[in-house]
Amino acid sequence: MTAPPVAEAPSHADQLAATGVEEQLSSLLAEVAQLESVPPESDFFQDLGADSLLMAHFCARVRKQAELPPVSMRDVYRHPTIRSLSMALTGAAGAPPPAAEMAPREATCANSVGDAREAPASALGRPRVLVCGLLQLSSYLGYAVLLAAIVTGGYAWIAAGDGPLDDYLRSVLFGAATLLILCTLPILAKWLLVGRWKPVRIRIWSLGYMRFWLVKTLVRANPLVLTVGTPLYSLYLRSLGAHLGRGVTVLSRTVPVCTDLLSIGDYTVVRKDSQISCYRALDSVIETGPVTLGRGVVVSESTVLDIRTAMGDRSQLGHASSLHAGQSVPEGEHWHGSPAQPSDSDFQGVEAAPCGSVRRAVHGVGQVVVATAVLAPLTVGGLDVLLSKTPQLAAVLEPGPAALTEPGFYGDLLALTALVFFGGIPVALLLLAAVSRLAGRIVVPGRVYPLYGLHHTVHRLATVLTNRRSLNRLFGDSAAVVHYLRWIGYDLSHAEQTGSNFGTVVKHESPLMSQVGRGTMIADGLSLMNADYSSTSFRVSPTRIGAHSFLGNLIAYPTRARTGDNCLLATKVMVPVDGEIRENVGLLGSPSFEIPRSVLRDRSFDEVRTGDELARRLAAKSRHNAATMAWYLLTTWLYFFLLTLLFAGAADLYAQAGMWAFALANAVLLPCTIAYYVLVERIVTLFGPLGPLFCSIYDVRFWKRERYWKVPAEAYLRVLNGTPFKSAVWRLLGVRVGKGVFDDGCSLPERSMVTIGDGCTLNAGSVVQCHSQEDGAFKSEPSTLGPDTTLGVGAFVHYGVEIGARAHLEPDSFLMKGETVPDDAQWVGNPARPASHSDEGGAFR
Repeated sequence: MTAPPVAEAPSHADQLAATGVEEQLSSLLAEVAQLESVPPESDFFQDLGADSLLMAHFCARVRKQAELPPVSMRDVYRHPTIRSLSMALTGAAGAPPPAAEMAPREATCANSVGDAREAPASALGRPRVLVCGLLQLSSYLGYAVLLAAIVTGGYAWIAAGDGPLDDYLRSVLFGAATLLILCTLPILAKWLLVGRWKPVRIRIWSLGYMRFWLVKTLVRANPLVLTVGTPLYSLYLRSLGAHLGRGVTVLSRTVPVCTDLLSIGDYTVVRKDSQISCYRALDSVIETGPVTLGRGVVVSESTVLDIRTAMGDRSQLGHASSLHAGQSVPEGEHWHGSPAQPSDSDFQGVEAAPCGSVRRAVHGVGQVVVATAVLAPLTVGGLDVLLSKTPQLAAVLEPGPAALTEPGFYGDLLALTALVFFGGIPVALLLLAAVSRLAGRIVVPGRVYPLYGLHHTVHRLATVLTNRRSLNRLFGDSAAVVHYLRWIGYDLSHAEQTGSNFGTVVKHESPLMSQVGRGTMIADGLSLMNADYSSTSFRVSPTRIGAHSFLGNLIAYPTRARTGDNCLLATKVMVPVDGEIRENVGLLGSPSFEIPRSVLRDRSFDEVRTGDELARRLAAKSRHNAATMAWYLLTTWLYFFLLTLLFAGAADLYAQAGMWAFALANAVLLPCTIAYYVLVERIVTLFGPLGPLFCSIYDVRFWKRERYWKVPAEAYLRVLNGTPFKSAVWRLLGVRVGKGVFDDGCSLPERSMVTIGDGCTLNAGSVVQCHSQEDGAFKSEPSTLGPDTTLGVGAFVHYGVEIGARAHLEPDSFLMKGETVPDDAQWVGNPARPASHSDEGGAFR
């Protein structure tokens, strides 16, 4: 955390100004809080019982008064009385040094692709959207035909083999050829359709945007994306035009799109969940721009680097931080925060180890050999062997001409899919436990290992296998999640069962290194950084979360976290890695600062969190969650059955229609998936409609909300990112969406509680979340985005928020609950504040 500036003695004029501001602030707060008066020395949270939602409304009222200086939630937390706040705002208490203004929203680019004329986003014509949608649909259908041709041709060739050895060799050759086609197609498409990326502005839904979207979709669907963190992945980025030096290690799965604009120096490491795309969407225009990382740079986890950013040699960017357009970290400096500012912290947690070119080359060759000699025969040739040796199974998966009209066929298919689906769960659990413990024996905590050797391979295998989203979703938000995480290796020996210890999204790098203290609850999106990386080495270390704490959403928790017991870690907080151990406090923001651990509103349901009442409600919650888990399994298995039935029907038509039968099945797969899960979500909300809510987590209304998050799927929506079809599906799911909305990957956990105005631009990784859970209390209110609003990459909007027309929320910002953003405003930071608002440290230089 950054220390506050030393206050200078206030002048007489400053004191008089502070007195006038104090009176007005006191009057406004009394009106908002419905109090007769507000004593100037009373603490907002401890004495007056206010919470962040009420104080957000107070800040909005203050900003509407032209004669008063603007107030942000950061100001309120740092100066929690009327007197201290008024003195800080008038400079009587030594105001913090002013930050530079935000860069102009319209950037100057050298070229343009497509029609990039300036016009309101909401003014985009329907014909342009329709043409772009039809072209995107045609691309999807073409890819479906290509896959069908490859798979059916290859399977027919393998099936014609003469004996097991011939089948294996054919499978190896077919697998190698298929990988070559699927891996080189996106590379060829990029060079043929775009050539070299340059800084440009592309009007969304134009023909130029169509080329951009097609290349983006293909390069991110490339099988080589699965090799992230390896030399093969670096080779893939180079083949797309990226300028990567020697020994570069990229661990982030977010594939840069405009790769020619990306330059990374020798021995730089980019950690997981970092977003470096070299483009952004702003006011319905795609802007591309360079990102330059020097030699020996460290980009930590959960960071966002906007276009036109740079980091000098040996510089570092801390976790949960961001660089905004125009920011540059000087050589050798360490920065953190959102937007980033200088820091004294060291974010390189492990020293280098010998890892030369030969080691990297051998590892890359090994990956290719395993993919072609092991994985391809198992997935492609294995099906042929299974069908040839099991006539009963062949009768189900390759039905005869009349099989689909026989009732017995459907019964057999139900039984088969049930056996595979439900039988696979215990098999997966046994496998995860075995792999986790094997990795624990081979990879010794605290020891530095070079990358791309045996220890790294075992560690990577354990990381990939034990982070199963489907199992986390099944067990999360229930009492069962404690037993599941303990089973795969978490140290939860002192856990107190709450029924909501973890949400449905939690990930780690080593489950055996994950420790959570007694009585701690974690909302969702926790990422335990159990391993520290350099560009040549890694080391696993225990990561401990203290007892009786609460963690909000989307928190990256490092091995060197300096937090102890009884802490509140707010959503998107940057967990400190130096200084004293923080205990009995709350932490908010990036860089983080202290806030009250709890407020009066959060203690409203303390009576149901102890004793016999807790035991009774916990048992009831467990029964309700068990029913939800059953619904989740049932709906997922039914989808698996329908999927199998679809391709069994294609096999039935293969003799008559040939490859086109499977092409048709591939083509209707996505619309059938959408229709199925829209229907599932509608059924779930029919029995538990969404709406404003303030209740205990042991209230049945909250349990129904948990069912809503768990049962309907959401992953299929990612396929629609950047297309007009996503807005259409949002409407089917209950979102009030205006015309011309561009959604490049926004998440809406409560669909029917969100209103999105005409022409809004929603960037990748943005979130509009209409709820918050803090300890045992749950709160939910709708949020509204006005027309032509832009949410930056990774921006997070909380509940009860109103954003005005043409407003802009900068990348990685966190707009807190209850905030009101005026028309044409530009907000920035974590927590977000008006861009022109002074902030300690001078974020923009």
